[in-house]
Amino acid sequence: MISYKEKIADILAPQIEGLEKEEIMSMIEEPADSKMGDYAFPCFKLAKVLRKAPPMIAKGIAEAIADNEAFDKVEQVNAYVNMFVSKTEFAKEVVSEAVAKGDAYGRSEIGEGKKVIVEYSSPNIAKPFHIGHIRSTVIGNSIYKIYDFLGYDAMRINHLGDYGTQFGKMICAYRRWGNKEDVIKEPIKTLLSYYTKFHEEAENDPSLEDEARAIFTKLEHGEPEEVELWQWFRDESLKEFNRVYDMLGITFDSYNGESFYSDKMPRFVKELADKGIMEEDAGANIVRLDDYNLGTALITKSDGSTLYITRDIAAAVYRKETYDFYKNIYVVASQQNLHFQQWIQIIELLGYDWARNCVHVPFGLVSLEEGTMSTRHGRVVFLEDVLNRAVEQTKQIIIEKNVNTENIDQTAKDVGIGAVVFNELSNYRIKDYVFSWDKVLNFEGETGPYVQYTHARACSILRNAGEEVAAKAREGFDPQYITGESAHKLIKLIYDLPDVIVEAGEKYEPSIVTRHIVDIAQGFNKFYHDEHILVDNEDEKIAKVALVMAAKAAIKNGLGLLGMNAPEKM
Repeated sequence: MISYKEKIADILAPQIEGLEKEEIMSMIEEPADSKMGDYAFPCFKLAKVLRKAPPMIAKGIAEAIADNEAFDKVEQVNAYVNMFVSKTEFAKEVVSEAVAKGDAYGRSEIGEGKKVIVEYSSPNIAKPFHIGHIRSTVIGNSIYKIYDFLGYDAMRINHLGDYGTQFGKMICAYRRWGNKEDVIKEPIKTLLSYYTKFHEEAENDPSLEDEARAIFTKLEHGEPEEVELWQWFRDESLKEFNRVYDMLGITFDSYNGESFYSDKMPRFVKELADKGIMEEDAGANIVRLDDYNLGTALITKSDGSTLYITRDIAAAVYRKETYDFYKNIYVVASQQNLHFQQWIQIIELLGYDWARNCVHVPFGLVSLEEGTMSTRHGRVVFLEDVLNRAVEQTKQIIIEKNVNTENIDQTAKDVGIGAVVFNELSNYRIKDYVFSWDKVLNFEGETGPYVQYTHARACSILRNAGEEVAAKAREGFDPQYITGESAHKLIKLIYDLPDVIVEAGEKYEPSIVTRHIVDIAQGFNKFYHDEHILVDNEDEKIAKVALVMAAKAAIKNGLGLLGMNAPEKM
């Protein structure tokens, strides 16, 4: 699709001395108030070069381009040239492309040939997959989908928390109080109860901590009994995690977690020592990063055991050497900001010039209305419970409204889970928020169900129009019938979608897409309210059906980038 800013820059360029086309493009604005035009060009910057007052410059430019067929109207307002694009030309171009491309509308090839890794979700083995995990999971999944849509060779990694001293605690608790049948029946909830009991008992019996550390040391050294239990906990946990991922429609290309890198760390500990970056301090190995205002990074403890930072360095180098990534994106809570700053700086100090291609995408935390979550104390809200409750409540709403839905269970799943996902992605990712059942399951207002319902409404109109009319709309239409105010606003929103997707990718911010498809849904419903679509006039009907098809494609593709389905009936 043609860039209208580029088109306008081409028109303006002959009238403006001293500015290159790219600079003119960067100066073109889109007024918030449509009464001020579709595009505006400020002339303040030209005053010094042309030695004229900005309003006089604007007047001259406006008069020079007023007759250009690209515009319905051009006017000078103070120092601005306000331009109203030709509605018929604009409608024909945008709607034709959206209809022609359909499910591919908004897709681009700007990332062709570039590998992007997105690490997200990454729950801890043998611990609850709780509501706090939804942020990394759905934000990461959306970022992956956006990059894939932009033509990048995108890869999904679930860096499982399957290593560390907590496994010593878990094995210790299982041997003391565990029951194999209970674990098989409900793995996560049972293992959580053991983990909680361990911490309760350890408060009165500190020797349990020593016992747990000794067990973890055996695990690190590959003792068969410890490894067997650890593997069992991992396998059973993954079964539960995958059940939730299936509900969300999320898959991964790799489940290589912390344990995968356990044999790859000594190389970097040695490299840090050989290059004089690391020093010994009370038996531990550290890297001082005071020159970068990043404090001191602990690489190995005094007992020789490694830490998260050591594993993340090893993982990043492994990924670069294995996949040769363009970007290596980590969707991890903002609590870990310092951790990421430290290890990325250390990689840079090691001489790896790709260090800054490792990007930490932070997000705010989730708390409960009654306080923060704690796995140690067993105070959690299971994500699976949230999703199931959302589906059940949605099903009840459908039944109560007596909606004629062919597949009520699938629709309830699409809408219920979609509501949870949309709620997560509707705000800036960096914001903290308090989890509330009422808010998550509220389907009123600017919500996922509202956008999905709008898509279903568009599908209903197309079914009523029939395939013959739809086929004619795909062949071509008379754009004069879709130049009304609400139609034009809707077309502008559809036109903006590809740029919105690019911006969301650049800023790692799915909420940009979320807010835009709400705008498109509202624009469509305004058009639906203002205009009768299935009119008797055949040419008018075909044009309006073409716009419905374009809006449907934009909404469906936007929902897809959020990881949501778009039901055709609701």
